[in-house]
Amino acid sequence: MKKVDLAAMAADELHNRQQHRCRVMVCSSTACVASGGVATRQAFEESIKAHRLEGEVQVAPSGCLGLCSLGPLAKVLEPGKPGTFYHHVHAPAAESIVAEHIVAGRPQLEHKLAADTPFFTRQRLLVLDSAGEINPERIEEYVARGGYQALSKALSEMTPEAVCQEIRNSGLRGRGGAGYPAGAKWELLRNAVGEIKYIVANGDEGDPGAYMDRTAMETDPHLLLEGMAIAGYATGARQGFIYVRAEYPLAITRLEQAIRQAKRHGLLGKSVLGSSFAFDIEIRIGAGAFVCGEETALLASIEGKRGTPRVRPPYPTERGLWGAPTMINNVETLANVPHIISKGAAWFSSVGTAGSKGTKVFALTGNLNHTGLIEVPMGITLREIIYEIGGGIPGQRAFKAVQAGGPSGGCIPAEHLDTPVDYESLQALGSMMGSGGMIVMDEASCMVDVAKFFMTFCVDESCGKCIPCRAGTAEMLALLEKICGGKASKADLELLEELCDMVKHTSLCGLGQTAPNPVISTLRYFRQEYQAHLEGYCPAGVCLPKGAEVLAR
Repeated sequence: MKKVDLAAMAADELHNRQQHRCRVMVCSSTACVASGGVATRQAFEESIKAHRLEGEVQVAPSGCLGLCSLGPLAKVLEPGKPGTFYHHVHAPAAESIVAEHIVAGRPQLEHKLAADTPFFTRQRLLVLDSAGEINPERIEEYVARGGYQALSKALSEMTPEAVCQEIRNSGLRGRGGAGYPAGAKWELLRNAVGEIKYIVANGDEGDPGAYMDRTAMETDPHLLLEGMAIAGYATGARQGFIYVRAEYPLAITRLEQAIRQAKRHGLLGKSVLGSSFAFDIEIRIGAGAFVCGEETALLASIEGKRGTPRVRPPYPTERGLWGAPTMINNVETLANVPHIISKGAAWFSSVGTAGSKGTKVFALTGNLNHTGLIEVPMGITLREIIYEIGGGIPGQRAFKAVQAGGPSGGCIPAEHLDTPVDYESLQALGSMMGSGGMIVMDEASCMVDVAKFFMTFCVDESCGKCIPCRAGTAEMLALLEKICGGKASKADLELLEELCDMVKHTSLCGLGQTAPNPVISTLRYFRQEYQAHLEGYCPAGVCLPKGAEVLAR
């Protein structure tokens, strides 16, 4: 296949874009689609046509614009000007924006978002830097922003060993939760013995309230493909798989489209960019089992087997898919790779902390004024995320805790709000980075009830293969229900703590090993609430009457 001329493709796209004086980017990620984004885009197109501006103004879908709670969102791009964000853009608002902003030349104030809002200014975009700037369904727009140049650089200027070393030097760590150094894992696969090797992108995030990887795949699918191809070149793999849960239909559609486009332009296939390097990518769709986020269960699912974990070692880089060496990276991890190869390890490692480099994408949800998807530099504090980016707690209620890391993480109380968000700091508090879920709770939340919620999730999602997880989590849930019902004793609380230790240290995989974390952390920081339930009341009034009501009887 003839080598694609990336520079020519980029130049053509930029030339075509100059024919329009304005672009309206309508957020077309799942969150905004769910709130009416498709109708919003149609309303913009119809209004542009009504004003006879088809040749001057282009309307296009974009990836996630972040402030999901204020959707549908839109962004107006004009040459030489910063983009203008608009929120709650339903059909009447779209028509008004066209009439006032595009025709009359003045911003539509009712739906305009202030450019200096901390939600935007306190972020640092890397994985999501193309959101609102490109149409994720067109490879030409990705290439016009420098897309696939990192792959070209790796193939033409770097050896596989040099690429692995660059990833190691960058300090990139796995964004799926454990934080294992990416470069070290790449070198394990590169040094593994075998003619056949595989790269797997883990897009099976299943934490309640988490949608970081889904959004990355919807917003910039070619960024993931390019990162996977670079990983394949560096490690000697010729085949990649993207494992995506079936609940992500839009991500699947855009990935399938991106793979077809990349193959058509010689960016995937038998001769990538006209070189001797061959690499292909296929999508595998999971059925939504949380345990399939564990790497050995994920591999079993790709092979068509029931998604249950196995004992390690051997690790996947030794024996993975169909017995061949396999490397599994989280979607966000791989999406960082093109930036590192393009701009250098030193540039990437200049962001973040000594042990946690770069940025991290979080799904910021819960009791906040501004919820949505954010990307922040490692080392930012929880207070900055919650009170500046998130806009604080509604109704001037008091902050109580933030659950980081999903069912595998822990609840962090107010006294630790100034903790920097990095792997080691969160772990020291009994929580973890996880894949990036972050749920904020206010004073109306009962922490025992929160622990019960996450334990219910873990019981439902346990594959049942090992007894500690299958039976232990069920017993823990029964005790939590007993405590919430005001029927437990001190002995029940002691048994709950014993079970936490047993399940944590004897379960087969990460699901069981981390399932006790919400219980352990709430016992650590909110033991008084457990004690109150033993005495027959719930301080928040969620499970039982409040203390004042009990005393008044």
